[in-house]
Amino acid sequence: MASEAAFIAALRAIATSPAARGLEDDAAVLHLGGTRLVLTMDTVVEGVHFLAEDPADTVAWKLVATNVSDLAAKGAVPRGCLLSYPLAQDSSWNCAFLAGLRSACEHFAIPLLGGDTVREPAPSARSFALVALGEPRSEAPVPSRSGARAGDDLWVSGSIGDAGAGLAILCGQADADPPSRAALVAAYRTPRPSVALGVAIAPLVSAMMDVSDGLLIDAARLARASRVAIEIDLDAVPLSPAFRHAKGEDLAARLFAATAGDDYQLLFAAPRAQEPTLLAHATEHDRPLHRVGRLSAGEGLQLAYNGQRVPLPASLGYEHQS
Repeated sequence: MASEAAFIAALRAIATSPAARGLEDDAAVLHLGGTRLVLTMDTVVEGVHFLAEDPADTVAWKLVATNVSDLAAKGAVPRGCLLSYPLAQDSSWNCAFLAGLRSACEHFAIPLLGGDTVREPAPSARSFALVALGEPRSEAPVPSRSGARAGDDLWVSGSIGDAGAGLAILCGQADADPPSRAALVAAYRTPRPSVALGVAIAPLVSAMMDVSDGLLIDAARLARASRVAIEIDLDAVPLSPAFRHAKGEDLAARLFAATAGDDYQLLFAAPRAQEPTLLAHATEHDRPLHRVGRLSAGEGLQLAYNGQRVPLPASLGYEHQS
C-alpha cells in the first residue's frame, strides 16, 4: 500500500460515518442537533510543506491558512482550532512560531481552543498539525467535491502558480525583480485564502474545494468525485504580473502554474446562470474569479491551449506517494 490514494481507500472501510463524506471531501460535516460543524485537519512537515530555513512565524501562518482554506471551500465560518505542537529545542523558534500563530488566528478570526504539546526529538524534521472547526451559514448547503454536473463551468479564485514560483525562487530555480520576488515568496509562505468569498458563494456552486496540490490534480479529483469530465483552458488560467515576470506566460509556464500547488484558492463548478451573482460577490470581496473550463458527461481531465488539445503532463500535481 505505497500510494496515498490506496491508503485513503483503505481508510474508507473505517470511516463509515456519514459525517466523513466517504473521505472524498476536504472536510467532515457533523450534524449536531440543529446545527452543523465542519471539521478539517492539515499537517505541515519540514521539507514537504515548508523549507527548513523558512521563518517560524510563516510556518505557523501557513499551518493556520491551509486549514482555513478547507473551511472556506465548505462555506464555513471559522469557529476555533486545536494545535499539535512539538516543542523545538530552540526557544526562540518556539516564540517566533507563537507570534505567527497569534497573527494568523487574528487575521482569520479563528480562536485557538487548545491542543497538545510534545517534546521534539533532535535532530528531526519539524511537523505540526492543526484541527480547525467551522460553521456554515444557517440553511446554506455545505459544498462537496461530488455535486458538479455536466454543463457547469469551472472557476478558480485569485491567481494560480504564485506559490510555486515563490518556492522555485527560494530553491534557486527562478528569479524576479525585488517586488515580484517578495510577492511570490509571500504567496508560498503566507497564503491568504478568502473565507468571506467562500461563505458568500457556497449557496451558488454545485461543487467546491480548494487548490492545494495543484489546479490540474485537484480538478481531476473534483471530476472523479462528481463522475463528470472536465476540460481546462490553459489560456484562461489566471497568472499574476509577478508570476509572469518570473516564469513567463507561455504553455510551459501555464503548465507549471497549473501543477505547482500551494495556491489555496477556491476551485468550484457552477451553472452558467450563476455567473452574474458570482462576479458580484467577487467584486464585493475583492477576490477576482476566473472561468477556466467546463464540465461535460464522461470522465477524466482534458487540457486545451490556443484552441488546441494539449497532452496531460506526466504529473498533474503533488502527491505524497504515487
